[in-house]
Amino acid sequence: MSANLVIVESPAKAKTIKKYLGKGFEVLASYGHVRDLVPKEGAVDPASDFAMKYQLIERNEKHVDAIAKALKKADALYLATDPDREGEAISWHLTEILKEKGLLKDKAIHRVVFHEITKRAVNEAVANPRPLSKDLVFAQQARRALDYLVGFNLSPLLWKKMRRGLSAGRVQSPALRLICERGDEIEKFNSEEYWTLLRKAEKKGHAFELCLCRFGGS
Repeated sequence: MSANLVIVESPAKAKTIKKYLGKGFEVLASYGHVRDLVPKEGAVDPASDFAMKYQLIERNEKHVDAIAKALKKADALYLATDPDREGEAISWHLTEILKEKGLLKDKAIHRVVFHEITKRAVNEAVANPRPLSKDLVFAQQARRALDYLVGFNLSPLLWKKMRRGLSAGRVQSPALRLICERGDEIEKFNSEEYWTLLRKAEKKGHAFELCLCRFGGS
């Protein structure tokens, strides 16, 4: 078994990257996300600092098992999922699962990022790893929490009132609410006549302008 285990998302990428890295590297695919929110109420708890409950995605369980088996015989784990927040979250979820299985003890863990599938880019990324980015992971979690708390609750209402299959959206719905609230404020606004009183003044040869801010203590 190779001393270095590399994880990517796509099996097609795995074959190409394996060819670029050569001997000493085993490359496996996660086949996308490995964990997701539990499909029931309470998956995201706003009262507990938005705590999130996850479970293994059943269709990818066999791929996680293959990764766990390969990691037992490897010295280092290279997380080479996509360079966006979703890819960062996949790497984080995978490390959490492997940690729960007790497989990360005495293993070197590296996050590698490349933006093109070329031999030069892949080898440079492996030679210059970085830690997992908590900011990217948190960004993905916030997006997923909004999906759950906003989109999943509003979409069924939209289907009932308009047409099935429409998506309320985690972005469209809050944006629409902001627009509606602003519209209400505009409608409630009472216009009042006001005057701006200005006077030119001069002191020691320097001209300036005065504005009346108070009159009669008001």
